[in-house]
Amino acid sequence: MPDLPVATLVVNPSAGKGRAGRRLPEVLSVLAPALPGHRIAVLETAGFPQAREACSDAVDAARAADGRGDCLLVMGGDGMMHLGVNACAGTDVPLGLLPAGTGNDMCRGYGVDSRGAVPAARAIDPGRTVRVDALRVSGALEDGATQAWVGSVVASGFDARVNRRANAMSRPKGSLRYAVAALAELATFTPLSYRLSLDGRPRELDAMLVAVGNGGFFGGGMNICPDADPRDGLLDVTIVHPVSRPTLLAMLPLMFGGSFVRHPAIERTRASRVEVLGEDLVAMGDGEPLGPTPLVVESVPGALTLLGG
Repeated sequence: MPDLPVATLVVNPSAGKGRAGRRLPEVLSVLAPALPGHRIAVLETAGFPQAREACSDAVDAARAADGRGDCLLVMGGDGMMHLGVNACAGTDVPLGLLPAGTGNDMCRGYGVDSRGAVPAARAIDPGRTVRVDALRVSGALEDGATQAWVGSVVASGFDARVNRRANAMSRPKGSLRYAVAALAELATFTPLSYRLSLDGRPRELDAMLVAVGNGGFFGGGMNICPDADPRDGLLDVTIVHPVSRPTLLAMLPLMFGGSFVRHPAIERTRASRVEVLGEDLVAMGDGEPLGPTPLVVESVPGALTLLGG
């Protein structure tokens, strides 16, 4: 009798103020009938390095068992989703996203039910998959890497600095942390000098931020690229040209609904390849540190297979 295909569930129990751990039994009760022909292997992880290794090992095993039907499921916040994308993008191993964080930005962008892991688990169906794009980022990245995958947004200005500050804060918890970090960063922030190349077209400009999106969301629900479609093979680029600090502060809450794009300081364009250069620019992807510029961001159509999209 052939081995059953394995559905490896990598979970961060502490995500969402412990929500992931509390919801895990219910998620498993939903997944069992959704994956009747699979053996579900649960790996609870205590930190980012352990979770990254678990995702990578699961995908390596799935590729080695070619044709068996293995898949990877990740449950936690956007950091865990980011690890799942990096493990599965560029392979044929399907990925299931089970959001249990505070922002769940990647799930919003990919059209996965972002209300929580249980509703998302109900949509898991190995017989129904969808191919979606992912961003491939190249450069001198964190931990000596030269390439990483991003599912939602690559940020490199005010947004990235707020994200980095928020990641370093222990309090407050949840999405309020981004608001506090934004106010702290705003006190001293000045426009940044960018050198961009959009499909080979050079641009030099000062800007508050340049966001390159596959999905549209970052920072706990901010819709920075409102028209982003992770199936169109293109990058959505949002540029916030220089504005006063009070104007930027007033613009931030409007980013949650996307209405900020009506402001005359907002420029939006599309490209398939974006080069980002500039002094003192450090990029974040899916809320995780990528590294300093220069960076190249490319859309890779159909790079990722999602379960139940």
